[in-house]
Order: sequence, then structure tokens, then C-alpha cells
Amino acid sequence: MTALTETRRTSADDSLRARAAAVIPGGMYGHMSVHQLPMAAGHPHFTAGYPQFYERGAGARIWDVDGNEYIDFMCAYGPMIAGYANPEIDSAVAAVQRRGDVLTGPMPELVDYAEALVDLIPSADWAMFAKNGTDATSMAVVVARAATGRSRLLKARASYHGSNAWFTPGAAGITAADRADIRYFEYNDLASLEAAIAAADGDVAGIILTPYQHDGYVDQELVDVAFARGVRAAADRIGAALILDEVRTGFRLDITGAWESIGVRPDLTAYSKAIGNGYSIAALVGRDSLRQAASEIFVTGSFWMGGVGFAAGLATLAHLRAVDGVARMTAAGQAFRDGLAQQAAASGYAISQSGPVTMPLVRFVDDPDFALGIAFSNAALNLGVLLHPWHNMFVSAAHSATDIAEALDRTDRAFRELRDPR
Repeated sequence: MTALTETRRTSADDSLRARAAAVIPGGMYGHMSVHQLPMAAGHPHFTAGYPQFYERGAGARIWDVDGNEYIDFMCAYGPMIAGYANPEIDSAVAAVQRRGDVLTGPMPELVDYAEALVDLIPSADWAMFAKNGTDATSMAVVVARAATGRSRLLKARASYHGSNAWFTPGAAGITAADRADIRYFEYNDLASLEAAIAAADGDVAGIILTPYQHDGYVDQELVDVAFARGVRAAADRIGAALILDEVRTGFRLDITGAWESIGVRPDLTAYSKAIGNGYSIAALVGRDSLRQAASEIFVTGSFWMGGVGFAAGLATLAHLRAVDGVARMTAAGQAFRDGLAQQAAASGYAISQSGPVTMPLVRFVDDPDFALGIAFSNAALNLGVLLHPWHNMFVSAAHSATDIAEALDRTDRAFRELRDPR
């Protein structure tokens, strides 16, 4: 057993979990609950489990409350894109915080950021803002319904678009009426989309899609160009809004829009997560044809217009442009993918790596219950690399060549420990 595995501490995390269990339902909830991440069974060395609570982050690294350090490939489940505690972004935020944050009206930075997004994104003629990805996708649906006077929404069957009653994957507390106006199709299947259009009986307000398929528990699937173009044509034919959900992908694939490279532009695009490098900000951008409808809906939030989010958004965008963030993330992600492929082969394991290299998903072949994936992720965790056995991961512009090399050194050891856990 390695020294790193032997010295990993958990006492502070254990104490916080016990306290949380008394005052928080389930001890923790939502996507950051580690209850969904079991410890590896049958591997006596991989017993510590994922930490629930963290103390700080810097660059591509994160420290849990026990002081254990990890090279982080979850990036707070996506929001961290320019590095934890990025000094440029934090400085811009601090300058706004000295003037306030949530005031009786918005600060000028709101207009600055709206102008920046409209200048950046070819499919954006206007912008509206909120705080979370669910806010942005919900606003998109309401704008589409207001613009068309229709009710129904088409979505890919297993795609995740937020945690409201329309979209949440959970069933508790949700009624059939909450989803009565949704019709489903299969991603990358135009025939399935046409069947959903027919089932909607002429009442389609919008078609919502992620730029590529990143459903949980299965390999990711890049969009078929013919499918994307076919969806665009279908939306035009039936007079529905095409909504692109870039909450997870925004600024990691192409900062001007995930489908720009294939010549497909949406009518509405939802952003959040990484656009503020961890500061809470969400955006909905859209075409002029939907401007009037967007001006007529009533959506708001007590904290939506806080200046901090807009300052963070502006600084994040400036940083990504200055360092060519997408190119940097792509190079780091490709190096990580290549290294893992070589290590798996050398250790005798068959793995699949799917999706863009900036948002990797690693799965073991013939591992339906994720036993190998969990064991490998636990081994890497105990060696100081934070991975996930079934959720897509994230590479940031802060992942340096040194970070990737060090992470690969540790994952190589994790593969060897997985093979021989004695």
C-alpha cells in the first residue's frame, strides 16, 4: 500500500457529516451528495470514500477539510474553468464587493456583460441573467412559450436540463401534470424527433438539446452534424424555438457557441456553471425574433442582479480569451486521455473514453454495476486525484502540463493497485 493511501485523513469530514446529518435532510442533497459514491467493495485498501466537505482550492487543486490535497478533475461539477482562487477574477470581484453587490438596482456591470456576450456569441442579440443553470433553462422554455403561444416542449429522453419539476430526474414530489407537456425523442435520431413532433399535434413551443449527449451512467455521444442540422430545419419548419442548453458545456467547447463549428445556431442558449468561474451567474441569450417575448415574461430573483456575478463573468471571459482557454483545456484533456488509455492497456483493462476531451468520461468496459470504475476512482482518490466513476469530468484552463503529468503518475499507480490490491 502506498504512503499516500496510508496517510489520508478523514476525521474532520466524519465529524462534519455527523453534524450535518442532524440538521440537513439526508446529511446532504443534490449532485454534491457523496452518498451516491460508494466505497469500493472487495478492495481493502480503498476504504476512505469520497470527502463530503472541502476547505479550499487553488488552481487545479482542492483540499478537503482534513487537509488532503487532490488534483481535481470535477472542477466543482463544472463551474471552475479558470482555476480555483484565480487572482484576476477574484480581484475583479473584490473591486465590486467594495461598492456592494445586491443593491436596489443593478450595477453598470450588468450592461457591460450583456454587451460582451452579444459581441461574443453570433446567435445572441440580447441577454438576460439569473443565478443557476435551472434558472436559465426555465427562462428559455417560458420565452419559447410566450413567443409561440404554444405549450409543448420536445426533449431528448434522458437529457438533464435542470432540477425544476419539468426536468429533474427524480420522481419524489413530481406529478404527471408537471410533465404533461413534454414529448420525448432519442438523441441523434431524426426519425425519433419527427415522431415526437407528430405526437405533439402541432403544439410545439420549443426543442431543447444539449450540444452533445452527456447523460449519466452511459458513454457520452457527440452530436451527429446531420442531426443538429435536421433539428434546426425541423424547428424552422414547425415554427418552434431551438434551445441549446450550454449550462454544462459553455466556454469549454467553443466560447462563441458549441455548434458554431458545424454551422448550426440556436434561437435561445442557456449558460451557467463555468461562465463566472464559480461565482453564481447564469445567462439566457437569444435572437432578435424572440426579443419581444423575452421582454413580456416575468422572471426575477432577489439576487439575480448582484454585481459580483457580472464582474466575475467579465473577468472570466477576459481570462479565457487571454490564455486561449479552449485550446489550453483541449491540450490538457487530450494528454490526460492519451495517458489513461496507455495505462489501462498496460494494466490489462479495457476502458472507454467518450465525449470531448475537455469534458471526459472514463468507463470500464463490461462493468455494468461500475464496480471497477468505483474501485479505480477510489484508488485514484486515495492517491490524490479526484475522478468520478460515472459522471463526466471537467478539465480547466488551470490544468497545467505539470498537473496532468502528476495526475497520470498517480493514476498509473491506481491501475496497478486495482490489479493487485494486496
